[in-house]
Amino acid sequence: MAEKVLMKGNEAIAEAAISCGCRHYFGYPITPQTEIAAYMAKRMPKIGGTFLQAESEIAAINMVIGAASAGVRVMTSSSSPGVSLKSEGISYMAGCDLPALIVNVQRGGPGLGGIQPSQSDYFQATRGGGHGDYHLLVLAPASVQEMAQLTVHAFDLADKYRMPCMLLADGTMGQMMEPVLLEESTQGKVEKPWALTGTGMKRKHNIINSLSLTPDELERWNIDRFKRYESVERDEVMYEEYLCDDADIVVVGFGIAARVAKNAVKAAREKGVKAGMFRPITLWPFPKAALFERSKTAKAFISVELSMGQMIEDVELAIRCSRPVTLCSRVGGMIPSPAEVLASIMAADEKLKGGKN
Repeated sequence: MAEKVLMKGNEAIAEAAISCGCRHYFGYPITPQTEIAAYMAKRMPKIGGTFLQAESEIAAINMVIGAASAGVRVMTSSSSPGVSLKSEGISYMAGCDLPALIVNVQRGGPGLGGIQPSQSDYFQATRGGGHGDYHLLVLAPASVQEMAQLTVHAFDLADKYRMPCMLLADGTMGQMMEPVLLEESTQGKVEKPWALTGTGMKRKHNIINSLSLTPDELERWNIDRFKRYESVERDEVMYEEYLCDDADIVVVGFGIAARVAKNAVKAAREKGVKAGMFRPITLWPFPKAALFERSKTAKAFISVELSMGQMIEDVELAIRCSRPVTLCSRVGGMIPSPAEVLASIMAADEKLKGGKN
């Protein structure tokens, strides 16, 4: 029977990627995700894999494009400004319908910002981040165990839908250590008849390309891709609910913010306030339908974020602005405390009691 081991979140991502068949990593060091690259540098040569520290983030993402085109499981990782540099290549991958894993362990911004945790890349991740009409699958872990499990799931989803998948964590998730159960994955051996694997003259040559100078052809490609996205939105939404069934106030948060929010919800319940916590695990597709259902009984919502307020827009859209939504946030590398979230819950409760909803 497998035993739990104490690992950093970044290390758990790397080991989980290896367990599900990833043998190719291209990246560049940047805090707070550098442990992923360091771990891959040690492990890949021992298992016959490829580790390459590219000369830049731009070079790394283009190496990922090449490996993904060959049909292998491949990943890269970075932190906020590094992902910005990769954004053109990510758009090219989406245009070529290539599966791969991109890990973003977020740090404060904009610009170089600081090395402390943040969630301010939410817009960048959930709105594509690069040019053109496309989406990334975006998964947000809230524990080291989920860092490992969602890494495997991300590779599976990327292969299933032929699209890039992003694991969006924050610096806290990457650096914290927790016991994690690492299980050998049976996934990874997916047939990819579209890949550039050589033909041996047995089939027509494949061509992978995102360029189309014919407007009606490019329009058709985009429409077909968004039909695939509809399947993702229908079948792959993930979320967690905690004490939401009778909640008057629903606190929405992901990653480390959700863990803080859960403690605040417990404290609110002890004070007699009916609070609940809703945690999106897929940030794209956002669990709109499930949150809308909560708006039929809940009277107010609070978005807890490590940003100036980005996910709050998706919360408002999901509930169709039918209930008040307030923001509880810290930025610049700061994390909201349970006491701060609790204060937001109590303030919302006072407004409800005053009939100001």
